Amino acid sequence: MSSRADGHFRRAFLFLFVGGIGFVVDAGLYNLLVFLGGRGPLFELPLLAKIIAILGATVVTYVGNRSLTYRDRRVPPTFRQLLLFSALNVIAILLQLACLGFSRYVLGLSDPIADNISGTLIGQALATVFRYFTYSRFVFPTQEESPAK
Repeated sequence: MSSRADGHFRRAFLFLFVGGIGFVVDAGLYNLLVFLGGRGPLFELPLLAKIIAILGATVVTYVGNRSLTYRDRRVPPTFRQLLLFSALNVIAILLQLACLGFSRYVLGLSDPIADNISGTLIGQALATVFRYFTYSRFVFPTQEESPAK
């Protein structure tokens, strides 16, 4: 049991490490697009900017998770895996956009602090929990969980 728990904590740490890099890409790109020079090129389109930022971070985290977090799972990349990864990321993106949209359009907050708390911190936290459990089960399963060929 101890080695299984150690493996779980190791994987969670690596997942959070890779996610931290993705977080920096997401936050950095979003802030450049929305707040560069006080009012960035996508200031009026924050949801589009968030989608672009998340897509950039998604590429980084897929590569990081595939090569670091789940490197011990010898399931070769397949079209099914990429399709599942994409579908789960769409759900995770919607979680982040819902947080940002609520802050912007329901609460009427549009400053950098509000956007970063709602879309980047809260939205990212919800999306990260969702991704950790769904990636482990569906995208990068153990050999026992892999679908039959």
